[in-house]
Amino acid sequence: MKRHLVCTGLLIAATVMNAQQGPPKSPPATASATIGGKNITITYSSPRVNGRAGQLFGKDGRISKDPHYPVWRAGANAATKLHTDGDLDIAGVTIPKGDYTLFVDISDPDNWVLIVNKQTGQWGLAYDKSQDLGTAKMTMDAAPSLVENLRYDLKDLGGGKGTLSLAWENHIASVPITVH
Repeated sequence: MKRHLVCTGLLIAATVMNAQQGPPKSPPATASATIGGKNITITYSSPRVNGRAGQLFGKDGRISKDPHYPVWRAGANAATKLHTDGDLDIAGVTIPKGDYTLFVDISDPDNWVLIVNKQTGQWGLAYDKSQDLGTAKMTMDAAPSLVENLRYDLKDLGGGKGTLSLAWENHIASVPITVH
């Protein structure tokens, strides 16, 4: 009986704690597009700026506290996933169809480099450079206004061409995609 009461009490406490958490701080998100007849999907968690505008990037920024800085997981929680049903070229990097992890080198906060990594299934901060498939310099633009929630976009431009873009805070970074 005592064991039953303890278990019931723990279940009630866990339920109350879970109900008080509210929405996740970095909710799951997905960007997908069909380019050249092939499906491409990016699965990530979307952190918020949350009052930290101007404090995220740079050698003294919030992201610089991560152990793999200047490599950024470009999302939150689990590593950002790329899945492609077809072979791709991302700004000169050949990517066979399959699953990959995306990171971004932000050593220069105004000139990002996309990293496509062969290792998958890891937590976001588990970066192994030896697993890199390749890197691609990203085109940088200033966001017209604050981008509160990190956002990936995939856009079909027709003819087997498209773009992958990443926007957060005051930055928008993009790379061209070609499907083979």
